[in-house]
This record gives sequence, structure tokens and C-alpha cells, in this order.
Amino acid sequence: MRTATLGPAARTEALAAMAERELDVLVVGAGVVGAGTVLDAVTRGLSTGLVEARDWASGTSSRSSKLIHGGLRYLEMLDFALVREALKERGLLLERLAPHLVKPVPFLYPLQHKGWERLYAGSGVALYDAMSVSSGHGRGLPVHRHLTRRHALRVAPALRKDALVGALQYYDAQMDDARFVANLVRTAASYGAHVANGARVTGFLREGERVVGARVQDVEGGAEYEIRAKQVVNATGVWTDDTQALIGERGQFHVRASKGIHLVVPKDRIHSSTGLILRTEKSVLFVIPWGRHWIIGTTDTDWDLDKAHPAASSADIDYLLEHVNSVLNTPLGRDDVEGVYAGLRPLLAGESDATSKLSREHTVAHPAPGLVVVAGGKYTTYRVMAKDAVDEAVHALDRRVADCVTEDIPLLGAEGYRALWNARARIADRTGLHVVRVEHLLNRYGSMTEELLELVKGDSSLGEPLTGAEDYLRAEVVYAASHEGARHLDDILTRRTRISIETFDRGTRCARECADLMAPVLGWDTDRIEREVEHYRKRVEAERESQRQPDDLTADAARLGAPDIVPR
Repeated sequence: MRTATLGPAARTEALAAMAERELDVLVVGAGVVGAGTVLDAVTRGLSTGLVEARDWASGTSSRSSKLIHGGLRYLEMLDFALVREALKERGLLLERLAPHLVKPVPFLYPLQHKGWERLYAGSGVALYDAMSVSSGHGRGLPVHRHLTRRHALRVAPALRKDALVGALQYYDAQMDDARFVANLVRTAASYGAHVANGARVTGFLREGERVVGARVQDVEGGAEYEIRAKQVVNATGVWTDDTQALIGERGQFHVRASKGIHLVVPKDRIHSSTGLILRTEKSVLFVIPWGRHWIIGTTDTDWDLDKAHPAASSADIDYLLEHVNSVLNTPLGRDDVEGVYAGLRPLLAGESDATSKLSREHTVAHPAPGLVVVAGGKYTTYRVMAKDAVDEAVHALDRRVADCVTEDIPLLGAEGYRALWNARARIADRTGLHVVRVEHLLNRYGSMTEELLELVKGDSSLGEPLTGAEDYLRAEVVYAASHEGARHLDDILTRRTRISIETFDRGTRCARECADLMAPVLGWDTDRIEREVEHYRKRVEAERESQRQPDDLTADAARLGAPDIVPR
């Protein structure tokens, strides 16, 4: 299997190929569900296309808590089927599908009541572990353990002594969500799918009642295409209702948006060797290890404003700081926050459902001949959602189609990853890079690390770290533009890397360096470099201003002060 290279030429070729002949399946939306659907369809032997209005994972799928988990709290709701399904998927990702991207992460759950709480919570965590093992894919994670208060404080010295009487520690998994989606898209392209970002659906093609394709505008170049397909899959997440409106069909369900925000703080601000999970009056709060940082989240509030750029208000930030500080020895302040990001969960809703009653289950519907809609669900179960969507689509195809095989399809970079990891010291000696750099690359690119090392071999300056964002090499910027479909500076700083949330300047210091590295790959002139850098700086200014506003309305207005960049 060839490794797909999603550079500018490949994007142009993909759009032309999709318009040239009828596809079996056209997927609209390149979040994790859309990307998973494309991979599922193409690996069944179907001719498949994917179009995305902005960038891979530019919506919800780059703004999650970055956890692959079974949903421990859903056990309390007695939703055993959802937990069992998610635990199986967690195990598959850890062991087979993406071991280079999905990693175990420990969590400490502080107990605040003697006796009954340890029995109650301990029984839940024990059931969680048992269900994981019974799924057939859960033996790679350590089982939970009970800790005394003294032991818990050795593991997490940042906790106040009066914040717990003891603790439980258990394991889940995490990944870089945007990197995972970009990898899914590349894997699908490697199997023959045609994929294009910056390609917006402006309407659907109809023959009578039947949907037979979509009108697509190339946002980058302005050209318009008619892409015909036997089946179109709407996988646009929180935009599901908007996409449905393009065909004038009233959906069988509605998707409502729930906003969740996260804070990023440096590792040294919280002294702990484990993540934390804390109960709040509404839900749970996670403190998640993230390289040299911690991610703290999340909130859960209704959102009916701009979907492309949900804004975090001052009240949102205060809420998270207040709750995490209730258990910390040394409280966190605003000055400790490096980054803030807000995302929208797509929740299924009826006409009158309250936000608190909305479902995390997913559903698939066929609202019009030729059109399938998939919505809801959670990141961990994206593969199941994709399977269900393609199963629904193939019912209408006039031929026998193979069953889903994605349970046995490793993502690009997975094959050979463990062997390369074992050889990381030797790779460091061969390349002159520090072994920590090699580990960083292996855990982002897996066996595709060799492609980045070839770039460094050809230009040794690419082996140097970015100024002001030393965790990343200059080669990663070039690779993102040449191989991973990055089209704008924002794509690099926000999704291909996490510089926008991992530095106090939010990436403004290295913005020009990154733009200069992208320019030869994407054919930018000096004016275009200036516009990209200026747009990014304005975006950061608008986000900072929104985070000073007291509520959603004023935060949304401030964030929209920086419009999207649209090339001339």
C-alpha cells in the first residue's frame, strides 16, 4: 500500500477525479466520523470521495478532551452497552489500529467519604476493568488499584490533604484528536479514496426525490464542481441540520450543540504523576497529562451561536479554575493558563429535549433516497458510527458489497511502529537527533517518521526546533503542508501541531517562521505570507478578547472580530 501524500497537487487531482465519474459514496464532512466513514467505504472496495469545507477536524474533532475512553460515568447511568462498545474500541486502537497515536493514561479519583464511597466507586471501576477485559481487547492496560490518602498524596502531591480520604487509580487512553483525524484521512487516501479539504458543499444534486450528488465549491480557487454519487453521507456533526437544510428535508432528528471548554497549563503548575478526575455538581472534571502540559476540562453548556468558532468566556474559565482549585494545594490563576480552546459536542435532540437529557448515542437515518445522515456519538466509537453509516448506504447499492473490515486496518504509521520504537536509540545515533526528539516523532508519525527524517537529511536546518515552540521541529511544518493537507498557517499552528494552545504567546512568535517554511510548498509569495501571519495574529487577539468577556454573547461577538482567511 502506498502512503498518500496530501499536497496541493493531490488535492487538485482529487477534486477533478471526483467530478469526472460517479462515485459509489461521497462523504461530506471530515471530522472523525466522516474520515472514519471514508476509510470504511473505500476498504470495502467502493469508489469513495470526501469533501470538507475547511480543514480536517477543524470543528469538534480537534477540540475534544483528547481521551479515548469507555465513559466510566455512563456506568452510573447504567448504559452498559455504550460502555462495552467504547471499551472494545479503546482496546482496538491501543493494540492494533493506532498504537503510535493512542496511549494509556492514569487517572486518580479522590474519595471524599469513608466507607460507602470506596465501595460504590470501587465497584464501578472494577466493573469497568472487567468489561474491558471481556471485550477481548483490554489486557494492555493496568487494572485499577485502591490507594490510602498517604499513598494518593505521594502519587499526586498537588492535592490538598483535606480534599480526599483515599483514592482510586485507573487507566484510560488519550490521543491528539486532530492528528488522529488527519491520519485517518491519509489512510483512506492510501487505499484509493479521493479527499479534498477547502471544498464546501453548496447544494445537493437531485433527480426527482433522489439525491444523486453535490455541488462543491473549491474555497481556495473558486472553481465549482458537480460530484455525482450513488450515495451521499452527511457526517457534518454540529452542522448536520444546516447541511440537511440544503435539500429542504426536515430531519428525523435534530443535532444540538453543547459547548465544552478546556484550559492548558504548564506541567510544573500541578505536581502530580497522574491525571485527575473530579466530580462537579453537573458532571466530572478531568486534569489530563499532555506532554509538558496539563489539559483541564470540561464545561457542558448549551450553545446556539457561531458554530465555526465557539468562544470561551471569562465565566467559563473561572468555572474551571474554581473547581480545580478546590482540590489543589497551590491554586491556579489566569496567569498560569497557556491556552484555552472551546469545542461543540453534537448531541441528538428531539423537538423539546432539555440539554441535560440529550443523548451521547449515535443514530443513522436515510431521510431521502440517496442520502444517509450519521450524527451523535462520541469520539471513541467513531469506527462503529462509520460502519453503521456505510452499512446503511450499501443497502441502496445494486450490488453485493463486502462487510466492514476496519477492525483489521491499522492506520498509517502503525505498522512497524513498535520495532522503530525499540530502535529509537539507534535512530538517534544515525540522525544526530536527541533520542527525546525521535520519541516525539515516533509518537506523532509512527513508522512515517522515516519520511520526516528524509526531509532533514536533505536539509539539516529542518532538524532544528521552531523558535518559541521548541517541542516541534521545522521539518514538521514542511511535512504538514506537503503530506498532510495543511493549507493555511492556522492549520499548522492549531491542528497539525498544538502550538496555539501550548505556548503563552499562542504561536505568534513562530508564526512567520512557519509561514516561510510553508511558502515554497504551497507556492506563496511575500504578500500571501504577510496575510497569513496577520490573519493568525488577529485570530489570537480575537480569542484573547473573547476570553475577557463575561458571557457567551459578548465572547462570540469578540471572537468573530477576526474573520476567516479567504485567499484571493
